[in-house]
Amino acid sequence: MNLKLKLIIGLGNPDPKYQNTYHNVGHLFIDYLTKSSQLKTKNLKTDVYMNESGRFVARTLKKHNANPKELLIVHDDSDLGLGTYKLQFGRGAAGHHGIENVIKVLKTKNFWRLRIGIRPPQEKTRQRAEKFVLKKISTADKKSLEGVFEKL
Repeated sequence: MNLKLKLIIGLGNPDPKYQNTYHNVGHLFIDYLTKSSQLKTKNLKTDVYMNESGRFVARTLKKHNANPKELLIVHDDSDLGLGTYKLQFGRGAAGHHGIENVIKVLKTKNFWRLRIGIRPPQEKTRQRAEKFVLKKISTADKKSLEGVFEKL
């Protein structure tokens, strides 16, 4: 990624019981970056629950003297198939409650988002995210996600 970023924030839930769930893909990506990257950005995982992410993001932007345009938020996306991703700027939440909260608290959608797909490959149409986002990630799916991380 050749963006002028100061912060990369991975969304997820802090409770250990959510650690290896699809909803914590943002946290898993930060773990991957921490182990394998020489990026000069600050890479952080949220310490609040997904639906309260805006509070963490606003506090972190202030602490690091950054503006939203210097921010990349990484999160799961049930609209995208597993093994895919989209990098976007200035888009709406598309039903992702963590992103909805960030937009509400920051009062802007002008930040970068890395949407990492988690929709099961056998699902051709979108199913309700609540049905699978809090399930543990299978070994095969974890390999697919790591493949996405390596591409980035």
